[in-house]
Amino acid sequence: MSEYNGEGPSDDGRWDLRIMRLLFFGSGDFAVPSLEGLCNGRHEVAAVVTQPDRPRGRGRQPAPTPVKHWASSRGLDVLSVDDVNAPEIVDRLLARRAAVGVVVAFGQKIRGALLGGLSGGLINLHASLLPRHRGAAPINCAILAGDAVTGVTVFRLTDRMDAGPVLTQVDTPIGPLETAEELHDRLALLGPEALATALASLEATPPSTGRAQDENHATRAPKLSKNDGVLNFDQPAERLARRIRGLWSWPGARCRFRSADGGRDEIVTLARAEAVADEGEGIPGTLGSDLTVVTASGALRILELKPAGGKKMTWAAYVNGRHVRPGDRFAPVEPAT
Repeated sequence: MSEYNGEGPSDDGRWDLRIMRLLFFGSGDFAVPSLEGLCNGRHEVAAVVTQPDRPRGRGRQPAPTPVKHWASSRGLDVLSVDDVNAPEIVDRLLARRAAVGVVVAFGQKIRGALLGGLSGGLINLHASLLPRHRGAAPINCAILAGDAVTGVTVFRLTDRMDAGPVLTQVDTPIGPLETAEELHDRLALLGPEALATALASLEATPPSTGRAQDENHATRAPKLSKNDGVLNFDQPAERLARRIRGLWSWPGARCRFRSADGGRDEIVTLARAEAVADEGEGIPGTLGSDLTVVTASGALRILELKPAGGKKMTWAAYVNGRHVRPGDRFAPVEPAT
């Protein structure tokens, strides 16, 4: 097997290669296991491209992306860029003479000269089984939609969002009480396996062109906003339970807890809940005799929640600490302006 120098296929026209030089494009936590997997593999990460430092935390001090933090601690060549498609940035990246670009939770659209400038193209790891849930919030949307199974897809990057030919997929069941935060972390750990399989398919003779996505099965997973977290209880319990789990930990399913005696009124974020068959009586949002929540259909059992300014806790701890009683209720919060 011949060593790859980033200029195209080896002299005999084969892609059966020992080493490929890679450019890695990533920013968020989801990308870190994939970058670590590549660095522990046989290919060479020529450079890591990430978003600029942004203000974070209570002090709003500039902080690096999780990818930059990890890559810098390992001595990798890191470029923080506002616009990855700027001509001077494209020139710098193509000068690395890499064969393939790997994109994971990067946060910028790659197009033009950079998209067509690498001999092996660019591949993207996406947190759904494409063509289902194309877009910025595939993990949340899989839970919101009630999907039993999700996974990750590695596909060839094209001009159309999440629509390129599929190289490989890895699936996994969604747990009945799993939150989006938990599913995010599990899917991130599938990234290294999926990327290794995809890169091996690019080394085949001839390299894989991928499998076209079926547009008839494409669905959208648009970016969420804070207002998506406003929770109303005049919906079926099963839908509410999915919404609560699918929106944790951001933007979070927010509502007000109000005691019947008027002594307490506070905003809480519900983190985990399940639907139960009981049909409670009363106004949706009201707590019944068993402290489940009346909904439009069925009842909702709260399992975990987070008071504003506090830490996530169990429903039992909240009940005991706030002296929750039947007749207390949850009410919607006002949408953000």
